[in-house]
Amino acid sequence: MSQSWKKTLIGPENSIKDALKILDKWALRVVLIVDDKQRLLGVITDGDIRRGILSGLSIEESVVKVMNKNPTVANANTEKKELIALMKSLDILFIPLVEKDKVVGLQTLHTSTLNKKKDNPIFIVAGGFGKRLKPLTNDCPKPMLKVGELSILEILINQFIQYGFYRFYISIHYLPFVIKDYFGDGSRFGAEITYIHEEVPLGTGGALGLLPQDMPELPLIMINGDILTKVDFDKLLEFHMQHDIAATMCVREHEYQVPFGVVESDGIYIDSMVEKPVHRYFINAGVYVVNPQLYRRVDKHSYCDMPDLLEASIESGGKVIQFPIHEYWLDIGRLDDFHRAQLDINTLGNSCD
Repeated sequence: MSQSWKKTLIGPENSIKDALKILDKWALRVVLIVDDKQRLLGVITDGDIRRGILSGLSIEESVVKVMNKNPTVANANTEKKELIALMKSLDILFIPLVEKDKVVGLQTLHTSTLNKKKDNPIFIVAGGFGKRLKPLTNDCPKPMLKVGELSILEILINQFIQYGFYRFYISIHYLPFVIKDYFGDGSRFGAEITYIHEEVPLGTGGALGLLPQDMPELPLIMINGDILTKVDFDKLLEFHMQHDIAATMCVREHEYQVPFGVVESDGIYIDSMVEKPVHRYFINAGVYVVNPQLYRRVDKHSYCDMPDLLEASIESGGKVIQFPIHEYWLDIGRLDDFHRAQLDINTLGNSCD
């Protein structure tokens, strides 16, 4: 048995952020929390952390607050075929192995879908004018601006291809020939690219109404063409498929600190005073998973922004959930963001905080 599982061991004094670093670095998809005698206290998966973030926990808090304290375990002497059968029957991906209450190993079910061909369509919104990035966008669509040696759009396409996606739909409007001339039909990238031309700007979701009628009956991943991220698209799609919903919106935690002391009162009477409080919000990260039944509701050539489409779905009884992105994420909307991206690109191959 490989000894790499030992790198997933941390103590209860460690933070959620520490667990994230281990999950990002190693491919075992789990962190084992042990005491000083290597007795198992709990386990943490990526899903545990995302649920913790959605409940309001900070990644600086203890791993104890998100860990599963009652994981399935097995005796270290259990045969591998029995462990695999047990994992399949319970629909789990790992089992810690114990001996005399101590963790001595980890059996995993290798079901990584990375590089496995996936038919889910990828829709990249790339038709905007990029007005806030002028003069850089005077003669170049924003998604074609280079970050490092590659354009934002090429970085995005390469990332999806690494996860096995190959079927791309790209909405274009502003300087469309720049994108079409470079990517062509996508064959030299190992992809199939279909261009969705907006004769007039249709908003962040309106181009969905121009998609072909023969789209596969599969959830579509949609992303704005000005985003850099290291989100795990496999985990995103898996998260979406686990729920009976119309769509998933990726969200990013955003903090805002009031630069003054805040006074809370009841009429003229002061109840409390809080010095420079920090407020936390989830913001729209510009990445979605949308079921065909929803995006086919968008009328052809009609203006539609994605938040409006999702709100309309919710009002009609559809369910929309949120998927928190704790990985690297940057919306390149302003010149400052573009300059930051130039600095960040050297670390995109590794874990980014």
